[in-house]
This record gives sequence, C-alpha cells and structure tokens, in this order.
Amino acid sequence: TTAGWTLGRQLLKSATSIGANYREAGRAESKDDFIHKVGIAEKEAAETEYWLLICQAAFSKLSDVPALLDESRQLLAILTTIGRNAKKRP
Repeated sequence: TTAGWTLGRQLLKSATSIGANYREAGRAESKDDFIHKVGIAEKEAAETEYWLLICQAAFSKLSDVPALLDESRQLLAILTTIGRNAKKRP
C-alpha cells in the first residue's frame, strides 16, 4: 500500500542514518564534533523506534517488529550512554 511504502521508506532512511552518523563520529575532528555526531545518531535511533511503533500499530501482523523494536531500543540506550560518557570526559 501507499502507507506501507511511505512508512518503509521513512524507516529505511532513519535506520541507515544511525550507522552513517556513528561512523562519522569515529572520524570526528574534535570531542565536540564526536558528541554532536553521536547525538545525531541518537536522534535517528529515536526516530527509527518511532517508525517501528507506527509499523507495529499499522501492520500488526508483522512478526518481526517486536524484535526490531527491542534492538532499536538497545541501540538507542548504547548511543545515549556513549554520548553521556563523552560529555563527562575532559
């Protein structure tokens, strides 16, 4: 359906952006740049969780969504921890 394609596209964009931004964080030019790029990855992970929740509500027959939501939440927690720890370091 059109809704399915739209949700799938948004999910694909946000999910792939997580890795791209985290990879860029690894090549950061400064601590502030690293924190900024990890923050963007964190925001994209939160957006991915949002789209997965929409998919779960709209397409309840998709059996993979609960596992994907769990992975998404774990990744968000990891990125949040990385960002917080980076901010604490001198």
